[in-house]
Amino acid sequence: MVTCNYKNIDGLSIFYREAGPKDAPAVMLLHGFPTSSHMYRNLIPLLCDRYRLVAPDLPGFGFSDAPDHTQFAYTFDHLTEIIDRFTMAVGLDRYALYVFDYGAPIGFRLANAHPERITALISQNGNAYEEGLSEGWNPIQRYWQDPTLENRMALRDFLKPDTTKFQYTHGVADATLVAPESYTLDQALLDRSGNDEIQLDLFLDYQSNLALYPKFQEYFRTHRPPILAVWGKNDPFFLPAGAKAFTRDNPATEVRFYDTGHFALETHVKEVASAIRDFFDYKVFMMR
Repeated sequence: MVTCNYKNIDGLSIFYREAGPKDAPAVMLLHGFPTSSHMYRNLIPLLCDRYRLVAPDLPGFGFSDAPDHTQFAYTFDHLTEIIDRFTMAVGLDRYALYVFDYGAPIGFRLANAHPERITALISQNGNAYEEGLSEGWNPIQRYWQDPTLENRMALRDFLKPDTTKFQYTHGVADATLVAPESYTLDQALLDRSGNDEIQLDLFLDYQSNLALYPKFQEYFRTHRPPILAVWGKNDPFFLPAGAKAFTRDNPATEVRFYDTGHFALETHVKEVASAIRDFFDYKVFMMR
């Protein structure tokens, strides 16, 4: 059974979904833009018989608090600090990380800061290499290079309903497999008053993640955590090259591509769950 809970972290109410035995090997699942822990709604039930699954909503996303961007620093460093304290508050002192999109640079920061806590990494279109960035990032990169109001305003196209739906359906062979409540819920939350400025702040700060790519890669080389990359190969933002690049720093990385887009769990959740179970059985917990 999946439960929905809240935890107070530094005065913020952090929403999270949880399932599985408390004493089972733990997995924390970190979502990305523009979604929330809702993206894991179908995966969690497929794994919770043997693992403890915990999926928080980041501040500014989902059902967690979203303080005004003038009162709260929406940076990836700050979000990582909140999630780090969240892990302690819910008793995650040793866990595997499942990361997607924005969840990747947050998860990789956590892993780099606390390598002793991390049992494994699963990256679903969670990038750590420059070759993994597509041309879809060009408008955001222009904003990094020239953070003018004009370039900031140009990024509002990323917050429109058509773009949100595009992220779910681009590269999907059969769009009828994508539940409409997924992108509809995301858009409803994006449309909350003030949330646009939150997302624009995070677009600007995403450049901090690229600056940390060398440190993330050093972590992969030095600590050699078991890594599984499950990748929608038709993702318009994160290219297959980003998945393959993990093997350069950790040759034991297992890479699996699926004929789908950015949100692979919408169309291939059973395949991804099967890959995770095999990965845990033969690459992670069998080694303990």
